[in-house]
Amino acid sequence: MGTYKGKILDIDLSSGAVKTTQIKDDVLRKFIGGAGLAAKLFFDRVPPDTEPLSARNVLFLMGGPLSGTNFFTSSRLLAAFKSPQTSIWGQGSAGGNFAAEMKRAGYDGIAISGTSGKPVYIVITDDKVEIKDASDLWGKDIYETSDILKKRHGNKADVLEIGPAGENLVKFANIMNTKWGSISRCGGGAVMGSKKLKAIVISGTGKVIPANLEEFENVRKNALAKVKESVITQALTGAGTAMGVDVNAMTGVLPVKNYTVGDGNWLGPLLGGGALGAYLTKPHACYTCPIACKRTVKLAEGPYAIEEGPGPQYETIGAFGSLTVIENMAAILKMNEMANRYGMDSISCGATIAFAMECFEKGLITSQDLDGGQLRWGNADDVLAMMEKITYRKGFGNVLAEGSRNAAKKIGKNAADYTVEIKGLEYALYDSRGSHGHGLGFVMSNRGACHVASEIGKIESSWTTWPDIGITGGYDPKADEGKGELNVICENVAMLSNAATMCQFGLMSMSVTELAEALKAATGFDYDLKEVMECGERIWMLQRGLNNLMGVTAADDRMPKRILTPLPDGGAAGSVPNVELMLKDYYKARGLDAKGRPLKEKLVSLGLSELAARLYK
Repeated sequence: MGTYKGKILDIDLSSGAVKTTQIKDDVLRKFIGGAGLAAKLFFDRVPPDTEPLSARNVLFLMGGPLSGTNFFTSSRLLAAFKSPQTSIWGQGSAGGNFAAEMKRAGYDGIAISGTSGKPVYIVITDDKVEIKDASDLWGKDIYETSDILKKRHGNKADVLEIGPAGENLVKFANIMNTKWGSISRCGGGAVMGSKKLKAIVISGTGKVIPANLEEFENVRKNALAKVKESVITQALTGAGTAMGVDVNAMTGVLPVKNYTVGDGNWLGPLLGGGALGAYLTKPHACYTCPIACKRTVKLAEGPYAIEEGPGPQYETIGAFGSLTVIENMAAILKMNEMANRYGMDSISCGATIAFAMECFEKGLITSQDLDGGQLRWGNADDVLAMMEKITYRKGFGNVLAEGSRNAAKKIGKNAADYTVEIKGLEYALYDSRGSHGHGLGFVMSNRGACHVASEIGKIESSWTTWPDIGITGGYDPKADEGKGELNVICENVAMLSNAATMCQFGLMSMSVTELAEALKAATGFDYDLKEVMECGERIWMLQRGLNNLMGVTAADDRMPKRILTPLPDGGAAGSVPNVELMLKDYYKARGLDAKGRPLKEKLVSLGLSELAARLYK
C-alpha cells in the first residue's frame, strides 16, 4: 500500500457522526487519488439531482499518493463537490500543508456531508476528531480566522477556512488554506457556508513512507535536477506567475477590457513581473516546492496599503487588471488582499465585474441599479466597492454574487453577449483567439472554462514537451488541425496531475514516464506509462459521465460568442478558433457519441461498466 492509508474520514455535520471508510486497493490503483478518487466517491455517494447548497452535497477533500512525501510540488489539496455556480462537477485545488497533514493523520481524504444547525469548525488530530462551536469565528475574514485558529491549536496545525463570502453563499466563494492557498473555482466556499462549516484544523504525527524508498529517491532526484535546470521554472522563480502578463500580452493571449481589445502590450510594464517586483519582500513556496512562484508583497502607505502577505498571481492580475483595464498594480494588490480576506475566487469575481462594466457602458445597467454608484473601466475604487457589495450581497452585488451567467439572465436584453464563460464558469485569463487548442481545453473541461484541466495551453506556448507520449512541440497556437487529438492526450496528463495532487509546474520539467515511476515507487503498484495514461483517461471519462448524469450534453460544448468575434489588432489579430473542426476531431479521438456521452464500449473497456449502465439505461 506504500503511501496510501487506505481510508477516508467521513464526517456528517447533521448528526455529528464520525467514521472511517476503507478504500479497496483496486479502487486506489484505478483512480490514484485527488480528482480521480474524488470522482469515484462522488459517483458512489452524490445523486445527480442533488441541490448544491443542500445537506445531500458532499465536500471531498483529497490528497494523492505523493502527498506528505518529499517529492517536489506534491503539495496540492483537491476539493470536489457539486458546484453551486455551475450545478455540475465542481473542483478546485491549492498548494499548502493540508494534504500532507491529512496523510500524516492517517487519511487519504475527508468527506463532509450534512449541515450543521450552527456555525462549527472541525479539529482533526490523528484519529481524534472534534466538531467545535465556531460562533465566535462566524463573520470574521480569512486572515483573522487563520490567525485565531493557529494561535488556538498551534502553528504546526494547518487550516482550511471560509470568509464572509462563503458564509453569505456567494456562488464563487472560495476555500482558503491559511492565507496562502486558494481553492478558488466553482464555489466550494459556498458549499462550506451552506453546511455552516467555518474551518477545518488538521495535524498528524504519522509517517508517509514510499513502498520502495530507494527507487522513489532516485526518481525524485533525477526529476528534480530537470526542474532546477528548466528555463521556464527559473523564470517562475525569478518573476512569479506574473511573467505570464508580459508574455501573453505579446501573443494576444492576455484578455483586455472584457476580451474586446487585442493589443495589450502596453500593460506588460504596468502589470507584469517587473511591476509586481516593486512590492516584493520575498518569494514564497508551497510545501516541497523548489520553484517558489508565489510572491510575498507589502504596501505600507496610501489608499491601497496592505500588510505583508500573499501577492497576486497571474490569474488575479489579469482578472482585476487587464480585464477591467486597471493599470495600477498597487490597487490590484488591494483587490487581491480583499478577495483573499473575504474568500472569493478572483477569476470569477474579476470577470463578473468586467462583464458588469460592459453592461454599464452599454446602458443595460445604470447608476440607479448600482444605488448611485458606477462601474467604469479602469476605476479601481468602483471595483473595490463592488467587491464589498458582492461579499455581503448588498444591492447589485446580490446579482453579481451569482456569477456572470446567472447575472446576465437577471439583467436580460443582450447581456449574455458580454459574458465569457463555459458551462457557467468564467474563462480563466487566456484568450482562445491567441491559443486555439487552449480554448478547446476550456470547452471540454469538466468544470467549465478551466486552465488546469488540460496541458494543451503549455504545449501551444512551447513551455514543455513530452516526447514519451508523442508530444514533441512545434505546434502553431492559432491552428486548428490536429488539436482535438492533442487535447485528449493533454487532458489525460492533466488528470494524472490532478489525481496525484502534483502541481503542473513541476510536471512541466519532467517526463510522464518519470511520474509513472514515482507513483509506482510510492504506492507499490507496478504502474507503467501505459497504465497511468489509462488512469488519466478513466478519470476524465468518469467526470464527463457524472456531468452527463447532471444534464451536460454536446450542446454545452461551445465557446462564448465574444471569443468567436475576431479582433483587429494584437498578437491574435483576425484569428478565431474553428470550434466545429476541433470538436469533430476531439469527439472521435476521445470516444464520445453525438450526444456528448462517452461511448458505452469505451466505458466498459475502462472498467466503468456501472457508469455505462446509468448513462445507457
